[in-house]
Amino acid sequence: MARNLKPRYKASRRFGENVADTLKQSKKNYPAGMHGPKKAFTKTSEYGRQLQEKQKAKAIYGMLEKQFKLTFEKSTKLPGDLGQNFLTMLETRLDNVVYRAGLAQTRRLARQLVNHGHFIVDGVSTDIPSFRVQPGQVIKVKDNKIKKGYWSALAEKLGKAETAGWLSLDVKNFTITVNSLPNKEDLPANIDMPLIVDFYSR
Repeated sequence: MARNLKPRYKASRRFGENVADTLKQSKKNYPAGMHGPKKAFTKTSEYGRQLQEKQKAKAIYGMLEKQFKLTFEKSTKLPGDLGQNFLTMLETRLDNVVYRAGLAQTRRLARQLVNHGHFIVDGVSTDIPSFRVQPGQVIKVKDNKIKKGYWSALAEKLGKAETAGWLSLDVKNFTITVNSLPNKEDLPANIDMPLIVDFYSR
């Protein structure tokens, strides 16, 4: 399975915001590398802005180009606003749902937990991070995993976990219920979707 092994901290430096859930933050307002300060003051073309926004969204969700583009193509077949449909498909990935529910501090950790088979969806073991959840589905940590180190340590912290409004978290049973698809207000505001739509519509 292909993985993005590029440094997460450099991605955050490049885009000027914490796009990869890195704990370390830089006070420097330019990209990493010896040419960073110079690039910060160069004028970016429209294509450059579109490309940068697409790369930022990929970094946020931890996806490679092939899967990201395939998700976009699937969203073009849905009725309604293309940008909102695309973001909804990204938000309803199983790894992102685990992250949004508060069961993992980062999307990368959520992806790892899914890959290692920690979850069942509607009673079926699911280890595919890109699996798209639907309203009404229930995601639960497997009983034989709950007693292991990560989950036993997390149990004490879950009371303070922030859960997205379209999800419900049963802290006692480590269960996530998908109440609905995310509304427009639930979608991330730091992604300029028109730029990404324009990039793929060229």
